This record gives sequence, structure tokens and C-alpha cells, in this order.
Amino acid sequence: MPFRSVCVCPADSLHLGGMRFLRSPKLLIPLLVLLAGCQQQKRTNLNYEMGERIEIGPFTFVVVESSWRSELGEGFQVRAAKNRFLILTLAVTNGGGSETSVPMLSVEGSNGQAYQELSDGTGLANWLGVLRTVKPAETLQGRIIFDVPLSAFRLRLPDGGESGYEKFAWVNVPLSMSAGEVQSALPGSSTK
Repeated sequence: MPFRSVCVCPADSLHLGGMRFLRSPKLLIPLLVLLAGCQQQKRTNLNYEMGERIEIGPFTFVVVESSWRSELGEGFQVRAAKNRFLILTLAVTNGGGSETSVPMLSVEGSNGQAYQELSDGTGLANWLGVLRTVKPAETLQGRIIFDVPLSAFRLRLPDGGESGYEKFAWVNVPLSMSAGEVQSALPGSSTK
């Protein structure tokens, strides 16, 4: 029976000079399954708490605080939430060597439901905005907003990598509210 050659993933423990020769077809199927896993890079999920410094890709994130509101703005420019507004205050530093855009972020509930950051910050003071370009060694500070049910969430922070190969860090955002936030999160109450 002739020898069959198969390339082995460099991360594999079976690596032998970049090639491995198999004599038995029975070994070929498990090796092909193993190699298929080498073709797709797995996503790395790292869990952090608010206030921790999170280095991922060229970014360093710090999620400073969270707050809840049922509406934003004042007077005739009041904006009501469909659910509740979750407001996150954060700082993002570009530690890379080139100008980089900070993507829109998302949060995920305990049931796995994902919610995208709102692209309209009307009524939110110090909103980071939609177009967030950060020069090397520059830090952006501000607030982002989500319209979500009142619950604990995890904020998903991407590394800015190529789609399908990007890695993520997760920041736990517990459901904690001050007395003023409880009052302002109730329907029909105003935020001053």
C-alpha cells in the first residue's frame, strides 16, 4: 500500500517537519477532523468585571460605570425607551501604531439575546457617537447607549480583527441601581 501524505497543522502535537505520513486509512479520518479544526480559528472569550483594564487587539477598554433611564432629554425633546436605556461610560485607548476605528458594540443577556448599541445618542450627554476614529496613543472617553430590558448583561468587546477570526472580551454589567436610578427607570418619571 502506498504512503499518503497529509499536512499537519503547526499547532498540532503530531507536527513533524510540516508533513506526516500515514500508512493506515483508519488514521486519516480522525486526522482530517483534527485538521478541519485548524482551518477555523476559535473565538477566545475572556471575562472581565467593570472597572478592569481590558487589552484586546489594539484597544484598551475600561468600562467605568453603568446607569439606567426610562427616558432621555428634557422638555419637548424627551426621548422614551422601548424597554430601558442602559448607559455605559467607558474609555478606549488605541495602543496600536495606526489610526483605528472603534466599532459599535453590543450587549448580551443571560438568555443569549444580543442587543446592538444605539446609533442615535439624542439626549445623552457625552455620547461617543457613531464614527469613532482613534489615533495611536489617543484615548476616547464617553458614553454609549442600549435600549434593553432591565437585567444584567455582558458587554462584548471585539479586537478589531478580520471577520470570522476576531476575538472578543466580555465585561459583566450587573443589574445595580442607585435610588435615583430606580426612580428614573420607572415608566412616566422624568430625568433631570
